Amino acid sequence: MDITYVVVSIVSYKSAQLTIDCLKSIQADRSIEGLNVKVVVVDNASGDAPEIESAVKNNQWQDWVTVLTAPKNGGFAYGNNYAFQYALAHGKVDYFHLLNPDTQIRPGAISTLVEFMKVNPATGIAGSSFDNQDGTLWPIAFRFPSIFSEFESGVKLGLLSKLLRSWVVAVFMEQKPQPIDWIAGASMLLRRSVVDQLQGFDEGYFLYYEETDFCLRAKRAGFSTWYVPTSRVMHIAGQSTKVTVRDDMPKRLPDYWFESRRRYFIKNYGVLHTFLIDFATLLGNVIGKIKRILTNKQHEEIPYYISDIFRHSVFFPDNWKAKPFISCLRDK
Repeated sequence: MDITYVVVSIVSYKSAQLTIDCLKSIQADRSIEGLNVKVVVVDNASGDAPEIESAVKNNQWQDWVTVLTAPKNGGFAYGNNYAFQYALAHGKVDYFHLLNPDTQIRPGAISTLVEFMKVNPATGIAGSSFDNQDGTLWPIAFRFPSIFSEFESGVKLGLLSKLLRSWVVAVFMEQKPQPIDWIAGASMLLRRSVVDQLQGFDEGYFLYYEETDFCLRAKRAGFSTWYVPTSRVMHIAGQSTKVTVRDDMPKRLPDYWFESRRRYFIKNYGVLHTFLIDFATLLGNVIGKIKRILTNKQHEEIPYYISDIFRHSVFFPDNWKAKPFISCLRDK
């Protein structure tokens, strides 16, 4: 029987117990015939490693779980590349499966994605559907952000939002496999050839936009991305980063979110196009703020969003530069 080798990459930062719970959920898929699942956990220099290593030893998972301590907290892209580099040097890999530490997979989640990829060789990336912690479905995947989506996300104005609905980033997906621009990195299966060709993630992103960028680069390289809802994963959103928590009051976004956003647009579309996007974003958010003031819904807005967008915009020449693509896999 042919064996398919899957390496699961989990990047942990001060989320040791969540990571241990995630590891427990993977055991069911390890028993599936023809599937060899191993896990590389990367502690991004947070001090998680000893607690995770202790759980691995106590549960006798040493034959399939490796815990690494990265020399720095380089973010999501850096941590996953660190896992890729280790796995490629220490065994056979057909697919990489990215999992957030704040996820728990339902039985068959990994094997379902693998089987889909085998049947669809042009697909380079496949992602799961997500359950909330209370068991409700979160059937969301995404379009690539654009000037229209940035404007609409600020305005949120009835008829105008309906006219621009084809550009809205978040897409409510049907319960069947569908192609989509990009999927959440919380559960993402990558074909080995895609990782090799793209040289992994761009480590110039600390957090956010790295999976969007990866899916865009994959599309330009001829690989499609699919949403596969029969692969189910429970995701406690926001627990890994403490930034995006569902059903919570909006919080001010950290500087690295805006820096990643700016990097994505400049890198992929250039400074001039990013200038137009920033202008549309600010205009849309000013209109949206006026609407919220008039309707007494200011509690719905992200604090300081307009000033933060302006501060990080390409209106300032110092913000024009985007570092070149960065990846430790270039040296493998």
